Amino acid sequence: MRPVLRTNIIILTLAVVVTLYLVSCNTKRTAGVVLDVAAKPFDKLSDYNFFTGVISELKPNTNVTPYDLITPLFTDYAYKARFIFMPQGKTANYDTTSVINFPVGACLIKSFYYPEDFRTKNGKRKIIETRLLVHRTTGWDALAYVWNDEQTEATLENSGDIKKVSWIHSDGTKREIDYVVPNKNQCKGCHWNSSAGITPLGPKARNLNRDFSYSDITENQFAHWVKAGILKSAPALEAIPKLADWADSVHYNINERARAYLEVNCGHCHNPKGPAYTSALHLNLENTNPENMGVCKHLVDANKATGNRIYDIVPGNPGQSIMVYRINSVEPGIKMPEIGRTIVHREAVDLITQWIAQMGPGNCK
Repeated sequence: MRPVLRTNIIILTLAVVVTLYLVSCNTKRTAGVVLDVAAKPFDKLSDYNFFTGVISELKPNTNVTPYDLITPLFTDYAYKARFIFMPQGKTANYDTTSVINFPVGACLIKSFYYPEDFRTKNGKRKIIETRLLVHRTTGWDALAYVWNDEQTEATLENSGDIKKVSWIHSDGTKREIDYVVPNKNQCKGCHWNSSAGITPLGPKARNLNRDFSYSDITENQFAHWVKAGILKSAPALEAIPKLADWADSVHYNINERARAYLEVNCGHCHNPKGPAYTSALHLNLENTNPENMGVCKHLVDANKATGNRIYDIVPGNPGQSIMVYRINSVEPGIKMPEIGRTIVHREAVDLITQWIAQMGPGNCK
């Protein structure tokens, strides 16, 4: 065989091999989900087979179901695509006040992404990270997978990461941040419960009680989960509590909206069993005691974190309320929440400011 012909055949063969490899990596993923709760985590997100086809399209595999929350946690304006993987033959149990009781082997999957332009629905986007909560026999395990710039893979990063992110905001302005992927210990900081260890935060009954548009139907998530075998049983829909949508001023009053926002963004730490229980500031929805909610709750020592203010909430005076001061800051040691944001959630500051303003005037002594 002539040398030139032999070289051309070798080049052609290599091209075919490379093409087949790229196709196998980036198109069809026909195998089921691979998740062994007794084994160490995979280094690559794709190895779990949570998604089929091109992985960045986040098309759920068999036994992987999308879901959403009524009021989500704020994370520097990131959008979130949420899924639950439920092993074949296992179901979750309904819980009225706490998170849904998911069985060992279940996995909550949450991908954080930014559309290039918030004004364009279903436009181009960039996924920054995918967080997993895996329910092992020893409890829940938090894992963070950081996506590459090519959007072809995400890699396990226990030490966290910082990614430069830019987008066009809904008001038409260009925004840019250094997005912080939390490390494993920081995940524990929010997901910790003194009686249960690491636990999910979002999927409580009252925050799941909403409709969701699936590929073939739009229906209430609880009704869908029962039919799909994800949930063993649930009460009639009218008996399931429902959290307010903090951003919906048409259907909910300002108190309902503010309490919903504080429940989701602060209440997982500020509750009798959360990491911030020693503050005696309880912002979970179950608390109805105004003082524990911060109203005229006196602090012994004013310091940098309080801005020389002495009450968490001064009715009718948001400017003298520590709560407004801290959620309106990005300075370490002052800002609240401590983890999960690097910029001010301006709409939330406006909401909490209005909520406190309409309480008063009051007189804290």
